[in-house]
Amino acid sequence: MFFIYICEDNLSERKFIEKCVENYIMIEDLDAKLKLSTDDPHLLINHVQENPNDTGLYFIDVNLQTDMNGLELARKIRDLDVTGKIVFITTHSELSFMTFTYKIEAMDYIIKENLGELTGRIRDCIDVSYKRYLCEKGGKQKIFKYKVGNQIRTVNYSDIIFFESSSVPHKIIMHLENSNVEFYGTIKELEGLGEEFCRCHKSYVVNKNNIKYIDKTNKRVVMKNDEICLVSVRGMKKLK
Repeated sequence: MFFIYICEDNLSERKFIEKCVENYIMIEDLDAKLKLSTDDPHLLINHVQENPNDTGLYFIDVNLQTDMNGLELARKIRDLDVTGKIVFITTHSELSFMTFTYKIEAMDYIIKENLGELTGRIRDCIDVSYKRYLCEKGGKQKIFKYKVGNQIRTVNYSDIIFFESSSVPHKIIMHLENSNVEFYGTIKELEGLGEEFCRCHKSYVVNKNNIKYIDKTNKRVVMKNDEICLVSVRGMKKLK
């Protein structure tokens, strides 16, 4: 599902944006949802940190009357959600150049002057970002997101050889072609990644597309980079 977020400290203006978003989702029957609307930038950041696999469209007021302005908020979101679309809504047209200073790569910068134009621009942003979301969703490359420190990183499914439980509690080792990455998670959480992956053992989830061959006698699989993963009896049935 495509998610939309709003951070605006003016209650009446926030309600207006909410109405525009919800009406457009309903009229166009989009597989989308207004996930969070708030005046608190910290609440939005916490949500993005806690939901690393969610991405979408962010409508952000530049001049938030808090300890964090909209540009700072957008920069933090960009660090956490590298594929998210960011739209600024503000009365301060003179601040538009600051989006380049902050290196945010904003999708649009909408001025709060004409309500009719504001509604149209909001709808246009939803339409364009939703179409891009569908293209990415239906594209050949699927993307896995994982968190290292305070950063959300991505890797193509096809580049993942297998996942392995780490000796460090609650950590996973992701094996790539020529490197390994360790991050917090559990093997169980990785079972539902998609049909490309199979949990073949209590400690391993393998990318079936990157298996070199299956050694049934010794109950193991040899991956295309020649690394070996153990296979349980139940796991062997799944691989067959």
